[in-house]
Amino acid sequence: MKSGNKRVVIGVIGADIHVVGNKVIESALRGGGFEVTNLGIFTSQEDFIHAAKETDAAAIIVSSLYGHGELDCAGLREKCIEAGMPKIKLYVGGNLVVGKHDPEEIKQKFLKMGYNRVGSEKTMPGEIVDWLREDLD
Repeated sequence: MKSGNKRVVIGVIGADIHVVGNKVIESALRGGGFEVTNLGIFTSQEDFIHAAKETDAAAIIVSSLYGHGELDCAGLREKCIEAGMPKIKLYVGGNLVVGKHDPEEIKQKFLKMGYNRVGSEKTMPGEIVDWLREDLD
């Protein structure tokens, strides 16, 4: 990953088919000056890693709205390290768990999994652009 890299990989992980938010995020990122590889829906961890390596991406942005994000996202940081990308930024957001939970508890759980930023279903696309600008500069 080169300094000043503005390449990102985005997608909807697992068996999730919620595509609208993915397209909104893609549009916001492109408008913010980022080069986006959008993997769409039904994306596996391996697909994210392969695309990030292929494009020399600075960040992977994972979204999940169907509540199984905790299961689908576990181990992604370790797989990135194994793939030779220990410093890639990992972002995750959406409705990550089933049921009502304390948002701070969810955030801490994903931070412990190795994600750099954790959003919720209320996170606005502009916030993601701001996070990337802050983290990648």
